[in-house]
Amino acid sequence: MSKILLINSSVRRTDSISRKVTGEFVAKWQARNPGTIVVERDVAAQPLPHLTEQTLGAFFTPADQRTAEQAEIAKLSESLVQELFDADVIVIGAPMYNFSITSGLKAWIDHVARAGVTFKYGESGPVGLLTGKKVYIFTATGGVYSSGPAQSMDFLGTYLRTVLGFIGLTDITFVHSEGLAMGEVGVEKALAQTSETINELLPA
Repeated sequence: MSKILLINSSVRRTDSISRKVTGEFVAKWQARNPGTIVVERDVAAQPLPHLTEQTLGAFFTPADQRTAEQAEIAKLSESLVQELFDADVIVIGAPMYNFSITSGLKAWIDHVARAGVTFKYGESGPVGLLTGKKVYIFTATGGVYSSGPAQSMDFLGTYLRTVLGFIGLTDITFVHSEGLAMGEVGVEKALAQTSETINELLPA
């Protein structure tokens, strides 16, 4: 029995393309893999606190040496990290805001990219500890950034591939829904292409 961790980050509750396509993917996965457990973490509907000096202090204090206050502060991060370790598959809805990820998704990353927890430093440099997991990232962009003249402005994909790889999540597949600001025809074309890609990833 597999477990999916679904992370949605769009601030839009309605008409969100990234939510629509992650939902389609997860539904088709469940249809093909009955019994799959899905855990959803909605970092827009339930925003995570941004890091503070107190948060960092709790992170860098060994668990058995934390004060009661530090233990309480670290509790949220510990639960987010555990969700990652428990998951077999991670599905992320990542709309592009100002050429990068949403602040909500960045806050989630800040809580799970933990030295000594999800990565460590070895003799040859950093080593990611979240291994053996598959990641699917569904992007949603107004323009076209996967290729062409705007490709250099895509800091979303390059950042996610880098930071997730740093914690050991290196098996990543990106699915792009692009050209969403190019009218209704553009949206229909993008959704059709994304559905086709999902069917290719999850053959019947």
